[in-house]
Parts: sequence; C-alpha cells; structure tokens
Amino acid sequence: MGLSAAQLRQGIDTVAAIEPRIARALALVGYPEPRIRPTGYMTMLRTIVGQQVSVAAASSMWSKLEAELGEDFAPQELLVRDFDTLRACGLSRQKQGYARSLCELVVAGEVDFDALPDDDEAAIAELVQIKGIGRWSAEIYLLFAEGRPDIWPAGDLAVQEGVARLLDLEARPAEKETRTLAEPWRPHRGAMAIFTWHCYNNSAL
Repeated sequence: MGLSAAQLRQGIDTVAAIEPRIARALALVGYPEPRIRPTGYMTMLRTIVGQQVSVAAASSMWSKLEAELGEDFAPQELLVRDFDTLRACGLSRQKQGYARSLCELVVAGEVDFDALPDDDEAAIAELVQIKGIGRWSAEIYLLFAEGRPDIWPAGDLAVQEGVARLLDLEARPAEKETRTLAEPWRPHRGAMAIFTWHCYNNSAL
C-alpha cells in the first residue's frame, strides 16, 4: 500500500526541519492526504485503461471489462478475448496492445507484482517492459501502490511546478534540475512528491 498519513508527516517534517522554505509552505497548506492504490497487475491495467481519456470514460471502460471478464479477473481472462470483444468494452487497438503486453508478461512471470526488485531503479526497469508504461507510470505505481519512500517522479509537470513554488524559483525547473534540487530530501522524496502535488493544487501558495 502507499505511504500512510504518519509516514507522510514524518517524511515532510524531516525535510522541513532542514529546509525553511518547506517549513513555511507546510504552515500554509498543511499535510497532504495519502494517495494509496492496491498492489498488483490490476492497478497497472487501470492505469493503461485511463491513459489519455477522461475519468468518466475510464470508469465506463473498466465497468464494461468487469462485466465481461468478472471482478478481480485473472490476466488469462483478458488474453483469451478477441479484438472485437475488448473493443466493445471501449479498448482501442492501442490500449488492447498495452493491456495484452501487461497480461502476457504477468502470465510468463517476467513481471511479478508480488516480488518486484527492492532496488527502485531495477523495479522501474522491470515495469517499463510493459508496452505503454513509461518511467512516470512506473514511478506512480511504486509510490502509490507499494509506498516506496524515495520515489521521485521528476518528469511530472505538477511536481516541477510544485518545486518552483516551494523554493520560490523564477521558472518551473526542467526534469534534470528537479531531480538535482531534491537530492537533499533523500530518503523522503516520495513524501515530498505528494507534498509538491498538494502545493500545486493549493491556492495558498
């Protein structure tokens, strides 16, 4: 599961103790709510279904998939359905390709969501084998589902903008600079990522 409220507080408080600008922002906006998703391939499949569509459209597709395949369906159930059946559930040819890639890798044991490598970079490398899953999606899974404490999605535009606000920067930093700026925050960058999203969505900053 993702980082708990207590873990978020501990991580943010630790960074705030060494960075006055973080402490000032924390006093203004308070602590973020936890962001928690279930572990397992289903969470990654929902990510694929939700790519580049509205929340409502993604929810509709997921409901149709569950109606066709059953709740908590095994990856094999998706693999035995033909193109037209999955198309009727709303999955485009591209989404079907990504979903099949995920399910095939899980069935083959090449991606094991119950035993991803402990090393974050190794875990990311395993997840990006899945078609349609880039570094950002892998990082979000590891942060929200597994609660890994030092995941830092520096390529996320909202994280970059949140860092700019937190540190009073004149412009939104690029990915490389965002990664560099967060080095002093190790090993609490996961909590800080969630805090930057919280700040990005808060008009007090």
